[in-house]
Amino acid sequence: MRILILGNSFTFTNNMPQTLAQLTGAEVVPHTRGGARLSEHLNPKTKLGAQTQAALEYERWDYVVLQEMSHGPISSPKSFFSSVEQLCRQIRKNGATPILYATWAYQKGGAKLASKGWDYDEMAREMYEAYHRAARENQALVADVGQRFYELSDTQDLYASDGVHPNESGSRIAAETIARVIQQHEEDQL
Repeated sequence: MRILILGNSFTFTNNMPQTLAQLTGAEVVPHTRGGARLSEHLNPKTKLGAQTQAALEYERWDYVVLQEMSHGPISSPKSFFSSVEQLCRQIRKNGATPILYATWAYQKGGAKLASKGWDYDEMAREMYEAYHRAARENQALVADVGQRFYELSDTQDLYASDGVHPNESGSRIAAETIARVIQQHEEDQL
């Protein structure tokens, strides 16, 4: 099995792709850059976009995981929905299954959340709704890591010191959630 992950620091932090590879037994190839948006993966004039476009055109994948910039689904929804639609079309043409890696709200009570003037519950809900709508509209699977963070945030520390990125436990939960979605999909195909 081959998995391509398109994302940014939420994806590469704590070697999450390697953890996903261990959990699934798959070859996992990350195409990431800190701060990258999904729209960059569509732009062949950028290094990351050229790399992604070539991978979707010339290589065979079983799954392609899409992770948008941390607040992109709610701060730039038009770009987010358009990018997901275009990438899902390319992913299906490749013969692969798209998975949306739905990320989380910034840490409750954290400085980054406060600096944006956002409420934790509101950000969590809006992120959930955006990723689930994009999945429905594009017949994509959704690995709802953000919902897992929301459920566990009162009992586990999942954030790095910046209140934005995942700590090792958070990255492990991300890998486990994505792996579970893939394993369920594989079972459903039997």
